[in-house]
Amino acid sequence: MTEDPRVAAPIIELRAIGKVYHMGEIAVHALRSVDFIVRAGEMVAIMGASGSGKSTMLNLIGTLDRPSDGEYLLDGEPVQNLDEFELAALRNRKIGFVFQSFNLLPRDSALENVELPMVYAGERRSTRRKKAITALDRVGLADRMDHLPNQLSGGQQQRVSIARAIVNEPLLLLADEPTGALDSTTTKSVMELFVELHRQGMTVVLVTHDPNIAAYAERVVTFKDGVILSDETKTKDSDASNRSHHASHHSDH
Repeated sequence: MTEDPRVAAPIIELRAIGKVYHMGEIAVHALRSVDFIVRAGEMVAIMGASGSGKSTMLNLIGTLDRPSDGEYLLDGEPVQNLDEFELAALRNRKIGFVFQSFNLLPRDSALENVELPMVYAGERRSTRRKKAITALDRVGLADRMDHLPNQLSGGQQQRVSIARAIVNEPLLLLADEPTGALDSTTTKSVMELFVELHRQGMTVVLVTHDPNIAAYAERVVTFKDGVILSDETKTKDSDASNRSHHASHHSDH
């Protein structure tokens, strides 16, 4: 059972975060003094049009980029002063990433792809194998573990990348347009997998421009011009009706 997010500890805490990119003489303010908290066990969708700041937000939360100002605490630990090695170790331990383009190694089997984060973490081979099989089982692909990515459908490849993201039991699962390359039927099954992982207690943050995808999350945060435009949490009862409306809506396409 997920904890009540109102009392759970913050996993992500951004305080007055700003991000400025310099394009020649021009300063582009991608984020302007954003305050944002995600607590353990939440499932949050970050929405917004292209250029709204949502991708910058994802990169900062994932420690792939650094803020120009403000403070970022990940699991209570300030991360903006860590060096590249410390950040890489932190990411490996605490964050699982899922990308639109799967990012699987083409010549490695599903199992080997899922083992990768543990190779970096220096885990023993026998442990790696056991944990990778468990992760593939959680995403319903235990029977495909010896297949190469090109022998798998798009949806199966995305499941492999989700298994890779959760194999280290990260604190946080970060997904960037995770269904961008999938058709609507596959999209539904992949999103239901995210919902299931969240139900099992995982903290999930996904970035999307698609309201249908955001509808799977309990909380939707919308960005515009580098600031948070709205931050809405669904009540429990609207959740089920939204889901069924969404399912019927999706089958129209």
